[in-house]
Amino acid sequence: MNAYAAYSDGLRVVDFDTGRVETRLDGRRVECVTIHREAPERVFAGTFDDGLYRSVDAGESFERIAGDALGPEGTGPDAVTALATSPHDPETTWIGTEPSRLYRTADGGGSVEHVAGVTDVPSASEWSFPPRPDTHHVRWIEPCPDDPERWYVGIEAGALLVTSDGCATWTDRPPGSRRDTHTIATHPDAPNRVYVAAGDGYAESDDRGRSFEVVADGLDHGYVWGLAVDPGDPDRVLASAASGANAAHRRGESYLYRREAGDDGSTGGDGNADGTIWERLDDRGIPSGEGTYRAVLASGAETGEIWALTNHGLHRTTDGGDRFDRIPADFPDAVPRALAVA
Repeated sequence: MNAYAAYSDGLRVVDFDTGRVETRLDGRRVECVTIHREAPERVFAGTFDDGLYRSVDAGESFERIAGDALGPEGTGPDAVTALATSPHDPETTWIGTEPSRLYRTADGGGSVEHVAGVTDVPSASEWSFPPRPDTHHVRWIEPCPDDPERWYVGIEAGALLVTSDGCATWTDRPPGSRRDTHTIATHPDAPNRVYVAAGDGYAESDDRGRSFEVVADGLDHGYVWGLAVDPGDPDRVLASAASGANAAHRRGESYLYRREAGDDGSTGGDGNADGTIWERLDDRGIPSGEGTYRAVLASGAETGEIWALTNHGLHRTTDGGDRFDRIPADFPDAVPRALAVA
């Protein structure tokens, strides 16, 4: 089993069998990474400064692919900022870039096609990423677990987009959706539900992204970044949050939160009117608060298994967040960009 941790100076590949950590794509600004559990030997890594890379040997080596296909002809590749592999087909991977464009490969990376229509939605003229106000990017791509034609796309910053027909048409800013989406999650046991962590709060949909409601009771830090759902329980959600972007990314003061179903088994809706409340996970074996940058989270394969990567290294819980254990491997004391676990 391997883990792939993206940083601004390369990709760390962790071999859990040996404990070895190797750096791949050394010196490149790696923004995102994706794998498929049915084809774990194939790994895609997106870089901000050098396009798209693929490994076919579980991270032992990488080759640059797609080239100028990721961007207007003659301009060189766009920055790759988001990746997602379809759970229905390990050969299909969607690619998001800065500026905000979508691409798709349906043959495992052999060829790449541009997906049109994303920037034709009404809100596109309002999109802007504050540190670089002249542009914006695709921050997250998430597939629907039981419908290969339905995808959710987060634009940083400006919109959440939904397609129900494989990108032929797009729904722009569903009611209640967030404007500064960072992470989107779905769950195979609750395919109607969509979970969203955003700079302007946390929200959920119970109708496949047609509408969203903020879930905020107990979430004392409203800038939400990382997000993962328990593989065995769609009602258990972990999120990393801070008071704002500066605390999350630069000063380093962020926290882990968890929410579970209410006593009556209900979840979501109207600020937690059903009684579900976020719980801050302090003193659980993983650093938080001052000196900790926002965590990148990833769901594992077993019930209760969630991974968290911060500037303090990689941690794993097998009981849904009651207790975390640190993985004994060397990671940079730096802000991570993405995490994938095979």
